[in-house]
Amino acid sequence: MPILYHSPNSRSSSILTLIDELGADIDIVEVTIPRQDGSGAPDPRNPHPEKKVPYLVDGDEHFRERGAIMLHLTDSYPQAGLGPVHGAQGRGAYLSWLFYYQGVIEPVGILHWAQIEHPAITASLRDLDTMIATLATALQDKPYLLGDTYSAADLLCSSPFMWFADMAQGHPAIIAWVQRCRDRPAAQRTAARDAA
Repeated sequence: MPILYHSPNSRSSSILTLIDELGADIDIVEVTIPRQDGSGAPDPRNPHPEKKVPYLVDGDEHFRERGAIMLHLTDSYPQAGLGPVHGAQGRGAYLSWLFYYQGVIEPVGILHWAQIEHPAITASLRDLDTMIATLATALQDKPYLLGDTYSAADLLCSSPFMWFADMAQGHPAIIAWVQRCRDRPAAQRTAARDAA
């Protein structure tokens, strides 16, 4: 049986939500991680090379990085309909949003939070305003990134706005999208589990 190494109130919470959405039979092992406030510590039970979460072990395969884990899980549980499978319409957009998150949304969000600016960063990753405009354009006349249907791309790409809601200030389409993602029963169950 696959195993997810998870720490409450961390990046791995979105994977917990995805597992719930998929109805997947996956063992959850809670581990500690170092926190920004100085609490926590690396957990020797965590097989992640850097002791981060999430980390998924599925047989002989090991997955880190949320986009990779989400792609593996949505491909493994296609009946849930949370990601277009190979050959299905929308696959290109789905993959693009998963990788856009890893390559642009998260780095730009962290750099903005850390107040780090440099022309080389802006030239390659762009900036927060450009990233927000890209999302706002994609959501201006549809409820989800792939259209009318919620996908794991929405779960992943909306996740930083759950922590830093002010990033979407002045963009009602993004605010409404984040709220739709937050209101899903699986997201509510993850929030309750993490709070406990």
